[in-house]
Amino acid sequence: MVTTLLDARRARHIAAQVPDPELPMLTLADLGVLRDVELTEDGTVVASLTPTYSGCPAMAEMRADVAARLRAAGYSRVEIRTVLDPPWTSDWITPAGRAKLAEHGIAPPGPAPRGGPVALVLSPTRHAVACPRCGSADTEETSRFAATSCKALWRCRACKEPFEYVKEI
Repeated sequence: MVTTLLDARRARHIAAQVPDPELPMLTLADLGVLRDVELTEDGTVVASLTPTYSGCPAMAEMRADVAARLRAAGYSRVEIRTVLDPPWTSDWITPAGRAKLAEHGIAPPGPAPRGGPVALVLSPTRHAVACPRCGSADTEETSRFAATSCKALWRCRACKEPFEYVKEI
């Protein structure tokens, strides 16, 4: 029993270290998409992942990377499950993950919207996003979409630097 528990912890540690393919400064654990890792009675390691949004193109690579790392560590039977409920939220990004984003010049998301349907707004929404380089709130959105759908492009009016921003989901 103790060996099984230690082996499950080791498997979780290995899966938790896999970098996100789109934000490689974050691990899947930092991003909050690694939901669970368990060891079944027959010795199969089952890792559960939740995509950041429906149709996330990085999920196939995440599944393959986690499986490859676990197999390389000696686990011969590996199963990767996709868990959709509850859906991922940017609130699951760990404090360490948020710090890593800022260290790499990407503004971390604020709190995700709560409580039911999202209100329909016909004009642009306004909220302050602090510059991850200088900390100024004097910033502006330049494009709602960046290299991935979960990021937007912003520019700091104070230091004049562009930066990416991870959207609240």
